[in-house]
Amino acid sequence: MKLAIDAMGGDNAPKEIVLGAMKAVETFPDIQIILVGDESRIKETLIDHERISIIHTNEVILGTDEPARAVRRKKNASMVLAARQVADGLADACLSAGNTGALMAAGLFVVGRIAGIDRPALAPTLPTIEGEGFLLLDVGANADAKPEHLLQYAIMGSIYCQKVRGQSSPRVGLLNIGTEEKKGNELTKHAFDLLKTANLNFVGNVEARDLLNGVADVVITDGFTGNMVLKTIEGTAFAMFKMLKSALTGSVKSKLAAAVLKPNLKELKNKLDYSEYGGAALFGLKAPVIKAHGSSNAQALFSAVGQTREMVTNNVVSLIKQSVGEAIQK
Repeated sequence: MKLAIDAMGGDNAPKEIVLGAMKAVETFPDIQIILVGDESRIKETLIDHERISIIHTNEVILGTDEPARAVRRKKNASMVLAARQVADGLADACLSAGNTGALMAAGLFVVGRIAGIDRPALAPTLPTIEGEGFLLLDVGANADAKPEHLLQYAIMGSIYCQKVRGQSSPRVGLLNIGTEEKKGNELTKHAFDLLKTANLNFVGNVEARDLLNGVADVVITDGFTGNMVLKTIEGTAFAMFKMLKSALTGSVKSKLAAAVLKPNLKELKNKLDYSEYGGAALFGLKAPVIKAHGSSNAQALFSAVGQTREMVTNNVVSLIKQSVGEAIQK
């Protein structure tokens, strides 16, 4: 199995990307990694390994670049070349911690969309109190959606949770402003009707306040709403730890209490740490494309590689193609 990685994407590239790749090949003996980026900078960190190769390029898509335009104009950018490896059959999947919009554009323009999928969806796994996590899609691949798109998201998310997360019958919930069937706007009302008749373990409408309690394994929404939910969860977690740190370092007494609580606090931080859950999969493409968090360190990149490996091993894309094809025939 070969994975192409954009070595120049993200806040901590290329060092942390390379370190994560090195950890991945040591842990997973069945993978080979192609690092795409500035060879001299990559080699500052990379220890020679027979299962890591480099494709050199000096061109990079920046966070400030307009995504679609950058993908079309910067054809030798590290992210575009990583996607090209997949499109040309030289790699089974690709991942990047770089510009999210650009990676989505590269996925669409270079890797290509599955026939029958109208719009791809960006789907991260977010933490829950019990530590199981839940899949949220879409979180920004498309700001708008139609009911049919939400059904496609549900099918793709359910397959992913079955094959990658090992859930035999993942619970699918529709994000809404109430749990009653007739709640919501026209989008959610029509989507509800489609979901309840689909071959899914649909548990109905779910509210945002219940997400971290694990009310569903797959939560479906449009990209505009999903992106706001994602950033609210991330921002709230960051703010909570900041306030907690301030409270536990404000006096000698609180510092002593912090020393006692340190193992518990570390466990809590790990539960809320995105790096343990991998990246956000871009569902609906002809091959796995994974968006790692922009501030990914080596551990986050390693987790994203593990997630990508599971998608390839379990033929998630092929199963999505099959399910979508069956749905079209019906």
